[in-house]
Amino acid sequence: MKMKNLRWWVIALIALATIINYIDRQSLNVLWPAISADLYPDKTETERKEIYAFISVVFVFSYAFGQAIFGKIFDWVGTRIGFVLSIGIWSLATAAHAFARGIVTFSIFRAILGVAEAGNWPGATKGNAEWFPTKERALAQGIFNSGAAIGGIISIPLIAFLTVYFSWKAIFVLVGIAGLLWLIPWLVLVKAPPKEHPWITDEEREYILSGQQNTVEDDDTSHGDGYNPNTSELLSRKQSWGVIIASAAIDPIWWLFVFWIPIYLSEVYGMDVKTIGIYGWVPYVGAMFGAWFGGLLAQNRLKAGWTVDRTRKVVITLGCFIMLPSLLAMADPGEPVNAVLLMAVILFGFQTAIGNVQTLPSDFFGGKTVGTLAGLAGMAAKLGAAALTSLVPWLTSGGNYTPAFVIGAGLAVTALLAIWILCPKIEPLRPKA
Repeated sequence: MKMKNLRWWVIALIALATIINYIDRQSLNVLWPAISADLYPDKTETERKEIYAFISVVFVFSYAFGQAIFGKIFDWVGTRIGFVLSIGIWSLATAAHAFARGIVTFSIFRAILGVAEAGNWPGATKGNAEWFPTKERALAQGIFNSGAAIGGIISIPLIAFLTVYFSWKAIFVLVGIAGLLWLIPWLVLVKAPPKEHPWITDEEREYILSGQQNTVEDDDTSHGDGYNPNTSELLSRKQSWGVIIASAAIDPIWWLFVFWIPIYLSEVYGMDVKTIGIYGWVPYVGAMFGAWFGGLLAQNRLKAGWTVDRTRKVVITLGCFIMLPSLLAMADPGEPVNAVLLMAVILFGFQTAIGNVQTLPSDFFGGKTVGTLAGLAGMAAKLGAAALTSLVPWLTSGGNYTPAFVIGAGLAVTALLAIWILCPKIEPLRPKA
């Protein structure tokens, strides 16, 4: 049996995994007002926010180290088995939240969830590098990233709706089961990489492999796998640090909203869980369109003859410039509708930029190294997010979120400088002489 356009089915499955990923992680964020009232009835609002921040920091720290761990795992065992391990473990961890009874047990289950969910990102980057030619990678990454946005759109109203019929404990079990069901089509469809897959057409195999800039022709005319340095040599290249620093700077902007949209709407505008379900999904619509826009714009410019270097830098710069004024405007957004629309613009700009940042490992290195650099960059990104998350209760004391948004604007500028200074030319690297 042969399947046309198999690569698009693969990236669609990865995007679906990302949707499930975000439903799983957002469950605690949306349910926290109900959970905290149930478990901590005698705590003040500030004390509950501090507990939530602590649990969130545990998740992000685990997520950070999980990126590096799973980056290596994906390079060792391959994309197929790597995703089985990642999503299988995180789905079980999500269901286990139903048995949490306080800060310790929540922290343990969030830690396991963070390590396992982290595999989704280096896995997607590696899958993208395997299954797509260079000119389509930004679009493929945008489709994958839109899964995070769609997950945000779906999760907040879905979980709010489920609270009408189920307890918060039952909801964790239900969303955990969804991830385990995803494993069935993944194992059936993704049997091997493009070189060996029995269902891929010869035309699509040749199209993918001949269009990958980091592959070279071997003597037997089979496609090689490009420049794959060891970790020490990889970290000796300033381009690697450009990717790592840019990721560490830009990613906390996303997590600022992922973690705090429900809490922000509850604290600033006095919303309950059901009302948050009405407003909280709007910012993710902007993120979804931004992911598609950034990918399509990059693909369009590459087809028009722009270099990879020019394309990546222009699209990343555009995304950051979209975020900057909107982050500053969040200091005084006015009505809740204005606030969520500004958030939508910010997340549109973020997703426009991040898809092209995440393709940089495959622009610089061969397939056997992509997961490692993507994992290291992801770890740095989540450490940055953990740092900002731990500061939010202090920065937002009294319900004033302006300092957090100003820091977000400064991080966008930092990401831009890292790309322009440390990545002078985005192209496949070669071994040092």
